[in-house]
Amino acid sequence: MRNGLIAKSLFLVIVLATGVAVGAEPKLGDTPDGGRSNFVHLIPLLSEPLPGKEPDQIHPDADPVLPFSTKQTCGACHSYDKISAGWHFNAIDPNVNPGRRGQPWIFADPKSATQIPLSYRQWPGTFRPEQIGLTPMAFLQSFGRQMPGGAIGEMVDKSENPEETLRSDVTGKLEINCLACHDGNPEMDMGGASGYSIQVIRGNYRWAATASCEFAYVTGSVKGLPNEYDFRTPFVSSDSKVKPPVVSYRKGAFGHNDWADFDIRREAPKQRCYFCHSNVDVRDGKTEKWISDEDVHIASGLACVDCHRNGLEHNITRGYAVESRDSNNPLTTVSSCEGCHLGKNAEKPVAGRFAAPTPKHAGIPPTHFDKLSCTACHSGPWPANETIRTKTARAHALGIAGASKEGEILPHLLYPVFAKGQDGKIGVFKLFWPAYWATMADGNVTPLAMETVKAATSRVITKTAFSKTGSWPDLKDEDIVKILIALGEKVDAGGKPVYITGGKVYSLDEGGKLVSADNKMAEPYLWPIAHDIRPAAQSLGVRNCQDCHTTNSPFLFGLVSIDSPLKNLTGKEMVAFEYLPRFYTKAFAFSFVFRPWLKVVAILSSLVILGVLVLYALKALGFVAKVVVGDE
Repeated sequence: MRNGLIAKSLFLVIVLATGVAVGAEPKLGDTPDGGRSNFVHLIPLLSEPLPGKEPDQIHPDADPVLPFSTKQTCGACHSYDKISAGWHFNAIDPNVNPGRRGQPWIFADPKSATQIPLSYRQWPGTFRPEQIGLTPMAFLQSFGRQMPGGAIGEMVDKSENPEETLRSDVTGKLEINCLACHDGNPEMDMGGASGYSIQVIRGNYRWAATASCEFAYVTGSVKGLPNEYDFRTPFVSSDSKVKPPVVSYRKGAFGHNDWADFDIRREAPKQRCYFCHSNVDVRDGKTEKWISDEDVHIASGLACVDCHRNGLEHNITRGYAVESRDSNNPLTTVSSCEGCHLGKNAEKPVAGRFAAPTPKHAGIPPTHFDKLSCTACHSGPWPANETIRTKTARAHALGIAGASKEGEILPHLLYPVFAKGQDGKIGVFKLFWPAYWATMADGNVTPLAMETVKAATSRVITKTAFSKTGSWPDLKDEDIVKILIALGEKVDAGGKPVYITGGKVYSLDEGGKLVSADNKMAEPYLWPIAHDIRPAAQSLGVRNCQDCHTTNSPFLFGLVSIDSPLKNLTGKEMVAFEYLPRFYTKAFAFSFVFRPWLKVVAILSSLVILGVLVLYALKALGFVAKVVVGDE
């Protein structure tokens, strides 16, 4: 209690020193004074309080040394509740407009030949985690590694599973980790061997933010600890092999009154964004980042947050053209491609933000701007005859110690895919083909819980079928038949078991034969991309129309591979995703073969016509001259 009084007194000193009254709204850090300099954060660290109690200040030489709580430490000056409603934390709120479809969390399990899109947002084509049996704690175990905390991380004590609710007292909640974005110190550890992500994987939610801090180190794990364990008075028997989480702080980071010094940046450095938003291409089974160029905006000196901005409420702009209808962020209309480069739909002139050049698009027919998004020509890798595979941070745990570096590991993501988006324009997308076991009734598909699936697949998909690279197992038609029969013994009579993969639904007919059919739920999941942006000199069409309009153009006729554990599936051409008629599109592209000849013929014809006109003009001039002479 004494430490709590000291902490409160220290906080009072901070408040009085800045001229803000205690208890006043908004909080001390909610309304900056507008200065562009960096504010020094020399503040007391506060621990998670007992119910109904005030938080205690943390001292580096205390016994035991407790992890600090971001909700208490950062929330002393910033409105934690307002921040928690921001885009990175509000996925579980059904009242939030999900906006344009984005990258889902992809649950991938090669042992059951599964890769399925999950999201708490209401994006078409995704499933809620609980539909495959993922409780909040199980979801965090799989994906919390690259979540900034909050959201489902603070719902672990409200799980429908009583055991998880009880266990949450030991693990703690995964509070919003403000340092994940705002720590400017290069020693800040998100993916290291004892950093934030590893703590989340271990179930040390209460300690995760502390472990990411540059002057803190966390060892041990809650795994194996009894539900009665209290982190405030840690005790395990001397002969126990379980090592509970232990925090140690670098004393040099603490100053007068044991206040800690944080290198906090209002504008998040790009490296903080990259931890969750990186991607690397896979070529010939290898991943090499050095052969790819950085986004032209980053290379020009811009930071991610220059375009993706937010205020205290953390309602960050996503940057797509029609975002203003989905978000109340006032910068949505000027933070898209058109907003910066054209000033489109702005109330005042804003073209040229951040020195953005105004494109001329000389010679490009206006219809292109009605049918194509900016990203179609400017984003992603240059299109090839076949899509390439890529890995992303959120799907493949890029940047985390121990993550697989195999290029073939699931999930398999493909791009660039040119497709018609939700705005009706053709853009560039990433894509993956869902593969999962489900039940189907009246045409509706419902995924099965992974526990049920694994019990059935483990009998058929043996270790010899697994790939060392983490790719698909060697799955044959007869294997699917055996698994569907096994699942039929476990599922309700209201639906029959099916396997969805490669854009098809596989099921057993009345004779027990494997059959396949099309179904909307088997379609690939696509989400639009904007990065990496290529410079104008590398945009589609910069050389001539034939960049897109040829009979073998990757933009129109490139092959989108069908990814599945089943072999020898034929891919689909881009026109199928662009919803363009293949014959007309092919014929129109074929016309470009003769367009150079047409130009030559047109020029020569024009010269002949011009010669004829000149000849007749001279004859007319001679006639006029004769008339004039005769009159005289």
